[in-house]
Formats: sequence, structure tokens, C-alpha cells
Amino acid sequence: MRCGIRAEPSMARQPLMEAPGAVERKYRSECGGIKVGKGVPILDLRFNQSVLKHKMGPKSNPANRRRSPLSIIIVFGLCCFFYLLGTWQKSGFGKGDSIAMDITKKTECVNDFSTLDFDSHHSIPIPDSSKPKSKMFKLCDVKYTDYTPCHEQKRAMTFPRENMVYRERHCPPQEKKMKCLIPAPKGYSTPFPWPKGRDYVHYANVPFKHLTVEKANQHWVEFQGDVFKFPGGGTMFPQGADAYIDELASVIPIADGSVRTALDTGCGVASWGAYLMKRNVLAMSFAPRDNHEAQVQFALERGVPAIIGVLGSIKLPFPSRAFDMAQCSRCLIPWGENDGMYLMEVDRVLRPGGFWILSGPPINWKTYYQTWKRSKEDLKSEQTRIEKLAESLCWEKKYEKGDIAIWRKKVNAESCQMNSANFFKSSDVDSVWYKKMETCVTPYPKVNTANEVAGGELKKFPARLQAVPPRVSKGLIPDVSVESYQQDNKIWKTYVATYKRANRLIGTSRYRNIMDMNAGLGGFAAALDSNKLWVMNVVPTISPNTLGVVYERGLIGIYHDWCEGFSTYPRTYDLIHGNGLFSLYENKCDLEDILLEMDRILRPEGTVILRDEVDVLTKVMKITAGMRWDVKLLDHEHGPFVPKKIFVASKQYWVGNDTSSE
Repeated sequence: MRCGIRAEPSMARQPLMEAPGAVERKYRSECGGIKVGKGVPILDLRFNQSVLKHKMGPKSNPANRRRSPLSIIIVFGLCCFFYLLGTWQKSGFGKGDSIAMDITKKTECVNDFSTLDFDSHHSIPIPDSSKPKSKMFKLCDVKYTDYTPCHEQKRAMTFPRENMVYRERHCPPQEKKMKCLIPAPKGYSTPFPWPKGRDYVHYANVPFKHLTVEKANQHWVEFQGDVFKFPGGGTMFPQGADAYIDELASVIPIADGSVRTALDTGCGVASWGAYLMKRNVLAMSFAPRDNHEAQVQFALERGVPAIIGVLGSIKLPFPSRAFDMAQCSRCLIPWGENDGMYLMEVDRVLRPGGFWILSGPPINWKTYYQTWKRSKEDLKSEQTRIEKLAESLCWEKKYEKGDIAIWRKKVNAESCQMNSANFFKSSDVDSVWYKKMETCVTPYPKVNTANEVAGGELKKFPARLQAVPPRVSKGLIPDVSVESYQQDNKIWKTYVATYKRANRLIGTSRYRNIMDMNAGLGGFAAALDSNKLWVMNVVPTISPNTLGVVYERGLIGIYHDWCEGFSTYPRTYDLIHGNGLFSLYENKCDLEDILLEMDRILRPEGTVILRDEVDVLTKVMKITAGMRWDVKLLDHEHGPFVPKKIFVASKQYWVGNDTSSE
């Protein structure tokens, strides 16, 4: 039989109602004892329909089911209730309304822009087609391929030549700033990855052969096919930069991490800095834009830190006690002139216990006086003046052999006699932006014992990178404590991890030259630390002065005002980062000028990462829509309701006369 499907004749003779236990037993015997639930028997469907109605209520066949009027009334009533409740909340009198309105205000976008993407967490107004579209920037003429706004030759020649004033920064006024995109030269290619990039540069990227002829016998650079080769030679190291550094390392503790930051004055193509990198030393190199065409451009194209600069009449854009080592390798700076002003400036940026190297005139003048076409008396007098100046600065001569002389600055002023009348009078020795160089000495910080290092002793690198810098531990940086410094390091490790998830090439050799436009305490660079890259840490002149901390960590950087052009050539950085930069400058200068300058110094297919308030980034995105950048916006690490966002852009590849990109 099939259970509960057909009624058998015998069922007609059954009682109208059986005890529950009897029903259950009978059903088990016929259907295998299946039960609906614990203690609840299934009734045999062979019962008379009237019995089932009496025992179980209406039959459950859907076709015959009727809805109770009462249930319809209840459902209708609930719908009305929730409708009225929603109307009451929306009216502004609801208890949770203030919270909802607060969240709405925090997440509402100020400007309308169709390309913004907040992952559906923000309410973006529909763009009004009647409003003007983003400004599309024109391409500059190809003659501006190597344009450097603050170091242009034509403008430079209008300034005095005395003390190299004409080679210093001279930026155009606002009305003469160029409002176009600087083109890359035809045939431009991504630079070779490090370490190959140290030795080879694409000719198309820097198409200047002047140095291959002028410095042919000194092995600065050679032209081979479609590339330049840099064999590592230099005017004062004909045996190569490695051999030269080996000689320095016999006196200076380069190998053990004691020396990390170095300064190369008059660097040429920066081979000294290039070869120091494999010894874990970061050199900041500078040279003027002069008849040695593109020497700094070659340095940066090789992947070596460098800026356009000169020791003239203005102080160097570095903090005091920044460098562990400085050198002049035939830099032709007149160290003995102007009452020793240039050597005093080197002393300002040299750390107590740091080293200064001089190779070239007047060292070894007895051998080279005829080659240099100068008299013995003149050269001897020059060296004597340098020796006396060094002694007055509390420097001790450690080495002189052949073409090289090395001095060491003493760790404090306790063991030497210094004339306090010549001391720098201002209490802020790091206020240097566009400040005139003076013939005065920067005093040592005070010490308590004869062996104490003035300004604080530094750990050896790499421990130095994460250790608490002396400027922080001594409370010399306003609003920065040891605890806040350590917290800043943790935050930047988190932020950099976010960047790497968004762009897996960060931290690889793809991005060699990196700039942080608002470096703070150097946390971004420290979190990125890798021998595959270096970071130019820029501390804006209008932000708190933290550049000394950056150098005490074993990093390098520079002061700069982003309302002006940076002292570098076009296309010299692979990745540019800025934290809060546009909020900082929003009411100081035109954001458009800053973005055009970023475009100038960024390489084709380079990357920009900005972290800032969403309303400021909205303005930035509107400007960059006309700059041939591919842009996206990411949420903050703490979620979509945080008003700060992450702006990520990639510069498109295009070159001069590239009509296909128009």
C-alpha cells in the first residue's frame, strides 16, 4: 500500500476517532513509523474528512486555502505603522536623525565630478552639463623639453656674475609662468633599472654629447651607439670611483655604517655618489646648470640623487649638522676667498665628527702647478689660507697624500679655541631659504662632557633609521615627542603597505627616484627603505622644520617652497608622493602651478600618490583631468567615512610632436 493515499474498505468500519497512541502505532506499522516531530504523530490521511477537521482544522491544500480577514487587517496595519514611523524620522524629530544628518554631512561630496569613485559610499551629484569642463592644458613647444623654470640661461644672464649669483635660483614671476605640459624628447625610453642604470643612459633621454668630447680623457661619459656609458671615472680619480673611495675608506669609517649621508659639491655626473651607494652611503650631489650641459640631468637619469645648485651668495637648502661627509673633487670653489664664507657654509651642514675631503687645486700643487697654469706662490698661499680656516673651524687634518687631503670636524668645541665674536648671531641656524650666506661660524651645540658629541651621537646605519633621533629625544622639534615619533613610524608602515597593495611595483627597481613632497619626519621614506630606491625628502618652507630629523635618520632631503619650480630637470622622478601637501598650499598659491611642476619632473608612465582631504583632492582631480594623467581615488585605511582619501595617478606616455596623443 501507499501511505495515506488511498482509503481501504476496511477503514469504513473503523471508529470515527481512535486514541492518539493507537493511531500512532497503526501509522508506524504501515509507514515505517515516521513522525513529524518529537512526540507528535502523523495522522493517517485515510480518516474521514470530518474527523480531520475536528482534530486538525482546515485541510492544508493550497488550492482550497482561504486568507483570514483578520490576517489581512494585521498586515495592512503594520504597513501603515512603518510608513508613519519613517515619515516621522525623516521630519527631523526622530531620535536618530541627528546622527544620520551628521554622517550625511561628513560624507557628502562638495564638488561634482563624474570620475570620482567612492565605491558607492558617497552621494555624488550628477554633473551639470551647463558647467564648464576641466581645462585642457596645451603642450609646450619642443624647445622646452629640458626647461628648468628657476635656472633658465636667458634669465640667469641678467644677474651679476660675482659670487656665482647668476647661477643661483631665479624663478619667473607669476605672470610669466608657463601653463603648458613639458614634452619628453622623441624616442624617450624608461631608464635602465638599477644597477645597470648606474652605468648606462638612453641617448634619446638626454641627447647631449658635449661632455663626451670635453671630458673624453677623464672618462666621465662615453657615447656608444644609442646609449651613454659611464665608466666611473672622474677628473681626480682616473683609476675609477671605486679606487678613489677605497683610498678614502682607509681614513674614513665608510664600511661600518658610521658614515651614511654625504655631500658632493660640484658633482659633475655624480659618479662618486653613484659608487657610494653600494657601500650604503647616500650622497646628495649638486652642480650648476652651466656650459657642462646636463651634468645633473645625467646624474638623475642614472638613478643618483642630485639637484641643480651652486655655492654662491645664498645658503645651501640643508639643515645644520646634516652630512657625515662632504667632498670637493676639483669643484673649483674658491675656498680661501670671501673670508672663508664657503668653507663656513660647509661647516654649518657638516656633523660634529664629520669628514671633509678636498681633491684638486690646491692640493698637490707642487706636481700640478704647470698643468693648472698657476704659480707655485699662488697655490701655496691658497692652501695655507684653507689650512688656517679649517683650524679656526675646529677641524683637524687627518690625511694628505697625492691628490687627496682629509679633515675631520671635532665632535665638540671643548678641545679647541674658537672666537665667539665670529659666531652666527641668530638662534635659528636652520632658517636658510633664500638667506644670504655670511662670514660667520655656526656654533656647536653645548655639551656636558669633553667626549660628548655635540648635538647628540647617532647610531650606525641601518639601526639609525628607526632609532629616536637626537633632535626628537632632546625636545628640539615642537609638538614631537618620542612617543609621537614612534607612532608616526607605525602609521607610515601601514600607509606604505596600502600603497604596495594598490601598486605592486612600489619597492621594486621600477621606481628608483622617489620624491616625498611633504616629508614630515621621514616616515614614508623609512617605511620604503630599500637599496633599489632612494627618496628625496622635501620639507616645505611653510611647514614645521623637521629636515634635521630626516638627516639624523640617515635619509636625505631639501627645503623647498612649492609655489616655485624645483631645482631639477624635467622627467627626473619615477614616483612622487605628497601627504597633506595641497591642504598646506591651498591658500598660499595656485594649485595648478604645483601640479604642472609635478608633471614636469615626473617621468612618462610615472606614478603620483597623494593623501589629503577629499574636498581638496576633488579640486586636484578637476585640474589633472586636463593633464594626461589616469587617476583614481581610494578610501582611507580606516574606511570610506574618513574624510581623507588616497589619490593615485599615472602619467601617460607621450613625446614632443606626438600628434597621436592630441
